[in-house]
Amino acid sequence: MLNMQPYQDPTYFVFLLIGLLPIAVGLMYGRRFRIYETLISFLFLLLTFGGVKWEQGVALSGYILFEMLLIYGYLAYRKKKNNTFVFDLAVVLSILPLVIVKVSPLLNNGKESIIGFLGISYLTFKTVGMIMEIRDGIIKEVDFKEALHFLLFFPTISSGPIDRYRRFLGDYKKTPSREKYLELLDKGIWYIFLGFLYKFILAYFFGVLLQPKVSALALAHGGWSWWVVAYMYVFSMNLFFDFAGYSLFAVGTSYIMGVKTPMNFNKPFISKNIKDFWNRWHMTLSFWFRDYIYMRLVFFIMKKKLLKSKIAIANVGYLTLFLIMGFWHGITWYYIVYGLYHALAIILCDAWLRFKKKHKEHIPHNKFTEAFAIFMTFNVVCFSFLIFSGFLDKLFFA
Repeated sequence: MLNMQPYQDPTYFVFLLIGLLPIAVGLMYGRRFRIYETLISFLFLLLTFGGVKWEQGVALSGYILFEMLLIYGYLAYRKKKNNTFVFDLAVVLSILPLVIVKVSPLLNNGKESIIGFLGISYLTFKTVGMIMEIRDGIIKEVDFKEALHFLLFFPTISSGPIDRYRRFLGDYKKTPSREKYLELLDKGIWYIFLGFLYKFILAYFFGVLLQPKVSALALAHGGWSWWVVAYMYVFSMNLFFDFAGYSLFAVGTSYIMGVKTPMNFNKPFISKNIKDFWNRWHMTLSFWFRDYIYMRLVFFIMKKKLLKSKIAIANVGYLTLFLIMGFWHGITWYYIVYGLYHALAIILCDAWLRFKKKHKEHIPHNKFTEAFAIFMTFNVVCFSFLIFSGFLDKLFFA
């Protein structure tokens, strides 16, 4: 059986064009072919998780069954009671498969867990989000077919962007007007072509042509050198164009299907500070962490009066959020340091913004200072990507 990973192969886009054409024609004439959409989604999931990846397909099926039982079980409980222990247990159980997948290589000589599959992280974000919104009373009912479409929406299944249940259903359950759909179609096609530029030209240039050469020169020199600095910039550009390109494909495909999946990137390299950066970089992930971890932790600390200082509460929130984000990327020292680095950068940024506000009459603010802020933020971020890349581990500890 044929197997293709999403948006990696030109043939995948040919299949995508053939599969999306009837959906686009239907939406242009005010009709949603739901049975066809379900069939196409299933075929693309089969393309991704079938063939040589059939074990991942089995793992995905088991995961979905487990999470759906968990969601329905907690929903049934929440309609009658609202005990915090049961809520915490539901969240822990929802995260458990992802934790097993992340920890297994560490405990099993690098061997991947048999329950792992492409996109398990992003599915976990969706299911945990649903459980938390059921707890909050925002989600009161869950339709089985709609929940499956949300969780298994094939354009975003491998690496997001991370949508929210109610927002997704708002688009999925309605058929846009012809005028509105033509706008979506226009943007969707534009995003896909922009994705081609990002992923197959710019990411190819930085990641395939440039990065191996710069890496070899830096390793040959040994220790800190200007080649390490060059690697830092080249890796950063490759990371951005590759991931942003993939995200544009996912968003563009969603738009063509009449679903306005949120964007993941908004010109992150012109950020004026590190907080601004996290409002522009991998936005659906950073907003997920903000809403479901940071805000809830801050609320918990304030409610229990564990700390009095608002600054201390915010700082504990940042450290917790970014440490979890670091561990989520993988259990290695450089992912954890990457998380701590960003937590400390935001804590320092907050302190600077408070100082600046207090002494704004004595601190100049003009185009030059803004350009300097962008330059400084860009370099702070690129250094974090150098840590994230694991290249320092290879350079100093291999």
